[in-house]
Amino acid sequence: MNAAQEHLHPVIEDVTARIAERSRVTRRAYLDRVSAAASEGPVRAGMACSNLAHGFAACSGSDRLAIRGLRKPGVAIVSAYNDLLSAHQPLHEFPDWIKDAAREAGGVAQFAGGVPAMCDGITQGRDGMELSLFSRDVIAMATGVALSHEMFDAALLLGVCDKIVPGLLIGALSFGHLPAILVPAGPMTSGLPNKEKARVRQLYAEGKASREDLLDAEAASYHSPGTCTFYGTANSNQLVVEVMGLHLPGASFVHPGTPLRKALTEEAARRAVRIAGGADHTPIAEVVDERSVVNAIVALLATGGSTNHTMHLVAVAAAAGIQLTWDDFADLSAVVPLLARVYPNGSADINHFHAAGGVQVLVGSLLDAGLLHEDVRTVAGEGLHRYRSEPILGDGGLEWREVPARSLDEDVLRPVERPFAPDGGLRMLRGNLGRAVTKVSAVEPENRVVSAPARVFTTQAQFDRAFRAGELDRDVVVVVRQQGPRANGMPELHGLTPALGVLMDRGHRVALVTDGRMSGASGKVPSAIQVTPEAAAGGPLGRIADGDVVRLDATTGELDVLVDAAELAEREPGDAPPDEAAWAGTGRELFAALRRAVGPADLGASVFGPMTPEHFGVPAEVGAGGAQ
Repeated sequence: MNAAQEHLHPVIEDVTARIAERSRVTRRAYLDRVSAAASEGPVRAGMACSNLAHGFAACSGSDRLAIRGLRKPGVAIVSAYNDLLSAHQPLHEFPDWIKDAAREAGGVAQFAGGVPAMCDGITQGRDGMELSLFSRDVIAMATGVALSHEMFDAALLLGVCDKIVPGLLIGALSFGHLPAILVPAGPMTSGLPNKEKARVRQLYAEGKASREDLLDAEAASYHSPGTCTFYGTANSNQLVVEVMGLHLPGASFVHPGTPLRKALTEEAARRAVRIAGGADHTPIAEVVDERSVVNAIVALLATGGSTNHTMHLVAVAAAAGIQLTWDDFADLSAVVPLLARVYPNGSADINHFHAAGGVQVLVGSLLDAGLLHEDVRTVAGEGLHRYRSEPILGDGGLEWREVPARSLDEDVLRPVERPFAPDGGLRMLRGNLGRAVTKVSAVEPENRVVSAPARVFTTQAQFDRAFRAGELDRDVVVVVRQQGPRANGMPELHGLTPALGVLMDRGHRVALVTDGRMSGASGKVPSAIQVTPEAAAGGPLGRIADGDVVRLDATTGELDVLVDAAELAEREPGDAPPDEAAWAGTGRELFAALRRAVGPADLGASVFGPMTPEHFGVPAEVGAGGAQ
């Protein structure tokens, strides 16, 4: 064991060990399937001539000869490019850069397939948002289609935002024998400060700002190609996968349209060729293991990242045969300090975080404190210490230099010895309403316990009407149900935030309880989100009535409705999810089968079914020999 691991925190060690033991059979079954799919040399060498000819029919020149020659490794490009979304628009140029760089490195790259990429910012509060979570699993399936041609020895996965990166990962893990590198596009430059944007949104909710005022503020915030700069799910994705060792070191937060971004993209192609076979062979199944999954959670907690990852990381881990639970998040959160303040958990944006030292300083600090596993495989090579280095363009081109674990701005990024809070911003709640997630990193301590009468809604529109009519101008726990994955696809409910913030600013005790999502843009309002079992699955949330006192205690982890247990059990549900005839339009009817198949939030809200050895194509008894 290396020096960094000699003082691994005992809770990190214990949680990792219990995940490994819990996953022993399913992980072994997954690795057996991966091993059976691996091949010596380019996989296309085993193809019949007709199959192979179809694979290079559209190629010309040296690429055609390389594919036909059966010696050079093939690299798949799977991309979420579209020019509607600012985060993905820069990906337009990447395939040509990748193909040239792969050719120079002795390989050949082909654009294998595109995957859908929808924007929660555009669909927020609209019917299309009800497809958002399901799009993750559609992206996973589309990635599987792209790679199913079996022409490839490695993959480059181009994507950035909310469901896209988890979907690409889940799909790639079905081809776990292949090396895979995530290739990001980078954030847009900083625009209107986030605090000012939030102020205008709240004024608009109160009727004190016009639509034109609001649009001006939003346009000044989201103003150019690149990822949105607040620390939502998109930027949480980038940080998490870099700490998992799936990006090149320092790749996450370099702006698009810069020479360094182009150089990193080209190097990803060269690296994919190098790790496609031989001594450097690095299949994604060996990068994503129990240790790297724990590293991902630690990085998420230390930065107050998106609550969506309490579902996405569960689903990604499951795709690798690893059984992750919300209790793992909770136990890690208790010992991981909050080291970053990035909006909505502070006034800084992701560019300020990057300038303060970013991922490199964070990784260095957490490694030195024994809070990360160093002994992992990464696409950059052995050991997480490589991610203490930042990329620069030197006289000889792209190179990396190690940076000290020292923040350049402690208002944004702190050392472990001086954290913003002693624990992570993510906590788990449980009680007679089930289980839920709460994010407290942006919630003031005095607001973390709320006990008040409930007001129940089934849509955001109902809530908005009640707010504008002055019906909520009091202490209140707003319950928004029938928003879970089985009910309507589990849309995010950001449209509630400005109005709830107004009520808090008026001095009221306010909380939100919902089986829907709030995600990385969750702010100062205490919220119990992703309540499971959801109302549509018969959960007790469906039996709350207006006026029932609901208690949310984020300090002790309790979530209860103060109603006699027998009375609560005897109540009929107060409403029902939309039936299939009503859940139609904006493409929703196309997703009806997914809505019927989706699992609960704490199991990743996945449509891919329970995780068993048979799920990985291997009888249970084959996986009984232990985990790796």
